[in-house]
Amino acid sequence: MTQVASRGASRRKRHDRIRLTMAGSAERPRLAVFRSLNHIYAQVIDDASGTTLVSASTLEKDLRGGKSTKSEEAAVIGRLIAERSKAAGIERVVFDRAGFRYHGRIKSLADAAREAGLEF
Repeated sequence: MTQVASRGASRRKRHDRIRLTMAGSAERPRLAVFRSLNHIYAQVIDDASGTTLVSASTLEKDLRGGKSTKSEEAAVIGRLIAERSKAAGIERVVFDRAGFRYHGRIKSLADAAREAGLEF
């Protein structure tokens, strides 16, 4: 009898496979996105030094309690992460979707970040 992995385990496996070939550097850091059931988180990470340069999430005080859809909140986070990245001097990133499919909230965040001037 075969064992069926959970959805979370399957996503983690996909993410590990993606990370074998993807890494952020000082000149082009990694934009990592994590999507939970209710929230979305984004970080710009320099993997060479192992530091988070910029972050944004729907858990921040000024973004909590909004009456918008999850996709609209993801778009706000995308614009916010692009704005903070540009303020930190980051123009280009590598997009890490962390094993999630590129649709819905992940796509909404990526499109908003591109529109706000982040290049990936």
